[in-house]
Formats: sequence, C-alpha cells, structure tokens
Amino acid sequence: MKTSFELIAEFREDQGKGASRRLRRSGRVPAILYGGHTDARALTLEHEKLVLLLDNERFYSTILSIKVGDQMQAAVLKDVQRHPYKNAVMHIDFQRVDENEKIRMHIPLHFKGEAVAPGVKTQGGIVSHMRTEVEVSCLPKDLPEFIEVDLSGLSINDSIHLSQLNVPAGVQLMELAKEDAAVVAIHSPRAEEPEPAAAAAAAAGEAGAAPAAAGAAAPAAGEAKKEEAKKEPAKKDAKK
Repeated sequence: MKTSFELIAEFREDQGKGASRRLRRSGRVPAILYGGHTDARALTLEHEKLVLLLDNERFYSTILSIKVGDQMQAAVLKDVQRHPYKNAVMHIDFQRVDENEKIRMHIPLHFKGEAVAPGVKTQGGIVSHMRTEVEVSCLPKDLPEFIEVDLSGLSINDSIHLSQLNVPAGVQLMELAKEDAAVVAIHSPRAEEPEPAAAAAAAAGEAGAAPAAAGAAAPAAGEAKKEEAKKEPAKKDAKK
C-alpha cells in the first residue's frame, strides 16, 4: 500500500485533561488511532512537525504511515482540533487502514481552465464554486489525491455537476447517491449598485418632490373652497 507521509508517534498511557495539558506544554500533541477491528490506542506526536505537515493539502487526502517504535500502521487523517486563535493543534484523530476494506474520504477538487473558458474570456461571466471537495468511497489503493475539474469548455450559464466529474476507476462519489448537485458554474455578473452620491441625489430629489406636490395641492384646495362659498347664496335664494 502506497503511503505519502510518515509520522513518528509514541504510545500514551496517561489520560485526562490534565495529562493532555502537560503534553501540550512539552510540545506534544495528544492523538488517537482507532478502527481496523482493533482497540483504539492513545498516541502523542511532536507538535512542530505536525503543524508543518498540516499545511500540506495532500496530508488530508492520502494514506499516512504512523510509526510507533518498530511498528508501522497505515492510517488516514479523520479529524483535527485546533486552538480557537493560536496556531496550535489541540488533538488529532487517525483511522487505521486495511488494504482490503473501503474507506471514505473527502478529496479536494482542483479547478483548471477558468481563464480560457469562453464564458469568462469572451462573455464576461464569473466563476462560482459550489464545491471545493467531494466525499468518495474506495479501496486504499484507488484513493486519488484530488479530482481535476476542467472549465475550459464552459460558456456563460453552463455548469458542471457531480455526474460529470472525471472520477478514477474504483472510486464512488458518495453525494451522487442523493443528488446530482452542481460543482461549479459560470454566470452573468450582477447589475452594478448605484454610486452612493447618485443614490443620495435621487433620494433628495424624491424628498423635495413630496413637499412641492403638497404645496401645489394646497392652493387647489383653497380655490375649491371659494367656489363652494359662492354656490351657497345661490342655493339659499333658490329655497326662498
């Protein structure tokens, strides 16, 4: 089974929050290795080296080799707990890998051809990414590091769906069983918002128009009252 990264770990016997805090102060990261029809084992890893590995996108989507003493175990990264604001890893989870059993992993999408796509280059469209990764199921030997998505043939209002992805043999897209969702699309840019000064001027114009209309209506109302007053004597004479 091909592995991409090797991690040196140690078994950890002490458990609990206090033990974990002591590990972190000493530059170690508490970890857990589980799965593979074997009991879970608590581990520790060197924090500085782990942080460097976590900056590599491939670390999240490839088979890892964890070495504890003279034992080697193939595994995949399943979860990372980070400090809320420090560049620090609080805990990390690994799952054992058996070459004969399928695994489920989230694989990144690599987009290419955006700049030369007709929808962008000649039609002024904007690329919208609805997915940046997909979940797959496959045997460890078939696990791809990424899936490439080619946009070079897309025109405006075109899109690429899950079913159109070029997935390697032996790899199954888990989301496709629910819906054939769009992954990326090219759409028209939205109409530009009016400039603040122009919007303010338009609002001021509307505000000024309202009093003017009210002022024009007042004389008209006064004239109507005068006309009504003239008619009153005529009505009285008619009654007499």
